[in-house]
Amino acid sequence: MSLLKAFRYIAIAEGISYLLFGVTMPLKYAYEIAEPNYYIGLAHGILFLLYCALGLITAVRYKWKLGFSIVVFLASLIPFGTFYLEAKYLKHSADN
Repeated sequence: MSLLKAFRYIAIAEGISYLLFGVTMPLKYAYEIAEPNYYIGLAHGILFLLYCALGLITAVRYKWKLGFSIVVFLASLIPFGTFYLEAKYLKHSADN
């Protein structure tokens, strides 16, 4: 598996974990069910760190411009950002 393909998969997984907070936060605060939020938070934290580390490694290996590298990292902070990044830029780059 190529580095770019691995980064694509991590980007998707990180995006899913981020969106799952939309489900677990109301469970935690409205219904006082904290366990799902704990596990999703743990998974999201690990995936976020992997996304950042792999993003940095991929940026160096593929010699991405600084502006694009910043966009890659900002995408992880915006809901649906990693999905957009993967579909618009990473998917087509990995296919070549």
